[in-house]
Amino acid sequence: MTTLRSRIIAWAGRMYLARTRKKGFNLSRMSFLPESVLMPLRRNGLDPVNDLATVREKEPISRLPVPIAANVWLVTGYEEVKAVLGKANAFSSDFTNLIGQAGASTEQNPGGLGFADPPVHTRLRKLLTPEFTMRRLGRLTPRIHDIVEERLDAMEKAGKNGDPVDIVEQFALPIPSLVICELLGVPYEDREDFERLSAARFDLFSGANASFGAISESLDYFRGVVKKQRENPGDGLLGMIVKEHGDSVSDEELAGLADGVLTGGFETTASMLALGALVLLQDPEHFAALKDGDEAADRYVEELLRYLTVVQVAFPRFAREDMEIAGVKISEGDVVLCSLSGADRDGRLGPEMEKFDPGRNVPSHLAFGYGIHRCVGAELARMELRAAYPALVRRFPNMRLAVAPDALAFRKLSIVYGIDSLPVRLDG
Repeated sequence: MTTLRSRIIAWAGRMYLARTRKKGFNLSRMSFLPESVLMPLRRNGLDPVNDLATVREKEPISRLPVPIAANVWLVTGYEEVKAVLGKANAFSSDFTNLIGQAGASTEQNPGGLGFADPPVHTRLRKLLTPEFTMRRLGRLTPRIHDIVEERLDAMEKAGKNGDPVDIVEQFALPIPSLVICELLGVPYEDREDFERLSAARFDLFSGANASFGAISESLDYFRGVVKKQRENPGDGLLGMIVKEHGDSVSDEELAGLADGVLTGGFETTASMLALGALVLLQDPEHFAALKDGDEAADRYVEELLRYLTVVQVAFPRFAREDMEIAGVKISEGDVVLCSLSGADRDGRLGPEMEKFDPGRNVPSHLAFGYGIHRCVGAELARMELRAAYPALVRRFPNMRLAVAPDALAFRKLSIVYGIDSLPVRLDG
């Protein structure tokens, strides 16, 4: 069983190449596109490049010079992004917009919520929402804390001789992987395959020449999981949906929903755990503050979500009609890309939005999106982050970077921003 990498690369490519000419567009040539096209995915360390702020201040909605037939708009302002994402009737996210474009076919539809419009989206979200209420998620709380402690034990063992420990490998990746495993109700004996699937990345270019026709290996895997849940429903998300909805939800829909939970909830939380730890390591004051209790963790997590906004660009929206947003005329058929990382640092929200400040008081961030496509697993992600950060600093109060900051390898041109490795020494 292979990882999800090839499928995700294909999805990501289609996001930016939808509405392309019939011959499509070879991803291997994307490095020759104008910098303004690639700019929303670039960062300097933890920060979006300065050009993103410059564009936002000049034109919160600007046209991208993409070599395709339709207009492509980049939205970088906070209120403007909310306006677009909040207009579910005016914009479509449906996968059918991509059919026949950049090699996409009906068979490659991943299902799930991200590429669905109402009423399909409404129906599928109603299936998932009860499983993500605080009451249902509460059953995971003890297991989340157990998983965190298990990973801290693994870190301590790996660094017992003073050797560097990689937070990404030992902490950030395993925690959300195992939590999602618990959530979905994946059998214990399948966890090795499940973790291998969870190793996927959202890096656009690590497989630039990969075939767009690759079928998701993860969907095949989850079809097998769904079959087992049909035969013997468990207490996880898939089992509960089977118990409550029976044959009214198809196996293909269940596999798509499970795949969406994996791809939406694993890499994003893993990136947050790693990058958040880096912020702590570079800020002794906040490192110390997190040892004080849950209130400090809550403030830290919310500001960190805003400051990092690891999902840099939302799924593309396709205009269903002519409209005007913030004085900009958008035509039917236009493609609109919303920069979440740009919007969350909009200077109109308050002073010094480029800095990390858990004490600030600003409107809700857009790290989980907005509108009907807002991440259904937002509270689960918060639970993991709130449990993990304080436990990390309490267990290893003298933890420090094992390499110079400029030696860290951040991802390039990635929809979900992250870091490949974060080596630390635990003994100070």
